[in-house]
Formats: sequence, structure tokens, C-alpha cells
Amino acid sequence: MGTFCSVIKFENLQEVKRLCHWGPIIALGVIAICSTMAMIDSVLWYWPLHTTGGSMNFIMLINWTVMILYNYFNAMFVGPGFVPLGWKPENSQDSMYLQYCKVCQAYKAPRSHHCRKCNRCVMKMDHHCPWINNCCGYQNHASFTLFLLLAPLGCIHAAFIFVMTMYTQLYNRLSFGWNTVKIDMSAARRDPLPIIPFGLAAFAATLFALGLALGTTIAVGMLFFIQMKIILRNKTSIESWIEEKAKDRIQYYQLDEVFVFPYDLGSRWKNFKQVFTWSGVPKGDGLDWPIREGCHPYSLTIEQLKQKADKRVRSVQYKVIEDYSGTCCPLNRGIKTFFTSPCTEEPRIRLQKGEFILATRGLRYWLYGDKILDDSIKEDVSRIRGWFPRNCVEKCPCDAETDQAPEGEKKNR
Repeated sequence: MGTFCSVIKFENLQEVKRLCHWGPIIALGVIAICSTMAMIDSVLWYWPLHTTGGSMNFIMLINWTVMILYNYFNAMFVGPGFVPLGWKPENSQDSMYLQYCKVCQAYKAPRSHHCRKCNRCVMKMDHHCPWINNCCGYQNHASFTLFLLLAPLGCIHAAFIFVMTMYTQLYNRLSFGWNTVKIDMSAARRDPLPIIPFGLAAFAATLFALGLALGTTIAVGMLFFIQMKIILRNKTSIESWIEEKAKDRIQYYQLDEVFVFPYDLGSRWKNFKQVFTWSGVPKGDGLDWPIREGCHPYSLTIEQLKQKADKRVRSVQYKVIEDYSGTCCPLNRGIKTFFTSPCTEEPRIRLQKGEFILATRGLRYWLYGDKILDDSIKEDVSRIRGWFPRNCVEKCPCDAETDQAPEGEKKNR
């Protein structure tokens, strides 16, 4: 019993540590600033105790905050759900259609992917979100999407309060400054006058909160639009990318085949219900998924295996000619390399002169690939993966003779 309790406490402590990250700190800071300033300003603009409208406005403001925080913490602490360690399909013959994860010592279930941040295979992984410091996937996709919806709505309400408060208070001050008989209606509705002074500091704080609210509305609103677009097609962000690469692979090799995404059930409502349910519990077990008629149960994973094989064929070997420390934005590699550093949380890899790299994709001034840790290139050896500056490496003679290039390199020529 004591051992069980200690495990529970340890797991809870690990979950609480998710808050100690720049993403949750910034996200919760924005929520706290906008909510607090909106409540203070609503007292100045529309006194909640003497009018029904003021009371409804204040209750709605609190309601937005509660619902936003509920879905935010739900997405963070419930998590996406992980493929059990050592998992394998019930039918052993199905393993030929699946990738094997050496870290989790398990086969990757359909729609699952290994997250380097979480260090686990995530069920129906959409992406790793730094703002919740967790993955968005099977179990928390609905909560995450609701957070993306509620946050802009709450910010729009808060922004309206900020604008009305600044207008009312400035109008009131100008009216008294010009010695007119105009009366501030917000102050006339109650007696005594508000005890919260609206000075220069309050105006600056309100203006700052307004900027945060408008910025959040635009940025998070766009993310909500993207999420709903893929949910209505019963996809994830990763699966949309896989589908695009499937089309590119077929076009590149001019193959006589068509890739059909197997999990689109043909109806937006049916796809919607795969994520959102009245109980809040997603359908299924996160391992087996319904597919559209005429599709193979493992057609997506088969396509992933084809893309992985194609990736190995089209990869280009480079030799390191200059040391690279692995910093995100290296100053000693040139101004263009510094300012074009990939905007991603994917790692950078440290390079030493004489090492070999297999590059699989690239930008104009950066490449992404695997560092080869032993002399065997053709075998599936252990590698370190990440971004590195293009001017630190040169193409090996054996690959320089070919016309192959990492994905994205030819487009940048």
C-alpha cells in the first residue's frame, strides 16, 4: 500500500513539473493578465452590483476564465495517451505492416508516433505543443481544441471591456477638463464612485492587456481553424503531412497508384464524433481505428514504410569540414545562417570535422539529417538526428556524382 501511494505521489509530482516550462508560464501569464485586467476594468466600466447587465457581464467573464483554464489543464495533465510499452499487434503477421520503436521496445500502433520530447510513442499524435508542455493526441485532442476555441472568445470579450473602459474613462476626464456638463454614465449609475483609480498606470496596463488579447485572438484563432479543418477530415497534423508526402512520392516516381487516406469516414459529422463526444471520453482504445470502406487496415502505416525506404534511398551523404557547436543561432557561421535558423523545436546536432552525415531534407542554409556513429552506412545503425548549417559540410564524392538531393534542397536552387 505504501509503495502504491509513493508511486501516485511521484506521478503527480511529475505532472506538476509540466508547469515549470516557458510555454505554460507564458500561456498562464497571458490568461492571468487578460482575466485580471478585464475584471478590474469591468468594475470601472459596468458596475456589476447595481445592474443586471453588469452582473451578466461579470459572470460571463468569470465563466470564460474557468472554462479556458479547465480545458487547458485537462489538455496538459490528462495527456494524449501512450502506446503501452512492449505493445505488439494481436495477429503477429500484422507486425510486417508496422514500424518498430527501439526506445519503447514496441511496435508503433496505427496513427501513433514517437515523440522525442515525451520519449514515448503517442496514440494518434497530432503534435507536441510547447504551450501545454505535452503532446496533443488521442485522449486530449478535444480538450485542446476547445481551449483553442474558448481562448479567442474570452479574449474578444476582454478586448471589448478594455476598449469600453478606456473610452469611458478618457471621455469622462476630457468632459470635466473642458468644464462641460457631460456626465459619465458609468459613474452616474452608482454611488459612491469607484474606489479603483484610473490613472496613467491603469491606462497603460489596460492598453497592454488589450494588445495581448488581440494577439491571442488572432494567433490562437488561426490554430483553432487549422485544428477544426483536420478534425473534420479525421486527420492529424502529422497525417496531413504524410498524405502530402505520399502524393509527392507517387508524382516523383510517376507511379500508377493512388493513396487514399483510410480514416476519413466520408462524413464530417462522423469524423467530428471521433474526437468530440458528450461524455468527454474519446471513442475507441487509441490503438484500433475504424476505416473507410475499401481501404486496407494498415494502408497508412504501409505508406509510412514506403516513405521511410524512399527517404533512405534519396538521402545524401555529407562530410563535416567545419566544427559546429550545436547552438540554435550560431554567430560564427554567417549572418544569413544566423537569421535563417529553422523555427522549430527539433534539435541541432554538434558536428566535428571528419564526421559523416546523412541529410534527408534541407533549407537554403540549413540541412537536417542523421549523424552516423559507426563506419556502417547501409545498415540501420544508431544515429543522432537534427539540424546543422549547410556551410559546415560538403557533399561526399560518391553522392556528388548523383543528381539526388535532400528533400527541399532542389527547390531552393
